[in-house]
Amino acid sequence: MPSNPLHCCRVCGLDHEYFIWGPEGNLPTFDICECCGVEFGYGDTHAQNCIDIRKHWMEVEGAKWWNYKLKPEKWNLENQLKQIPKEFQGPDDLKLCAELKDKK
Repeated sequence: MPSNPLHCCRVCGLDHEYFIWGPEGNLPTFDICECCGVEFGYGDTHAQNCIDIRKHWMEVEGAKWWNYKLKPEKWNLENQLKQIPKEFQGPDDLKLCAELKDKK
């Protein structure tokens, strides 16, 4: 079953299974994404901000989990990135993902 875009982090695409920006998408919870570490309502308010944070998270931090204890055993970054709400996706997301795989 596809994820609800209003449940998914605008930076990394992690499905939080609740409305991280409220049911209408306009009231952030200010929770922290356990994957990329963005604070909902602070770092993810604009599409370009999300793209810039994502690029840094992938290129500089190697897509390291903010709370590594919660990282799923069979985590798939590429599949997760595809869950980013459309208006927050970057043109190079999957390319950055492939480059990250090549480094490992």
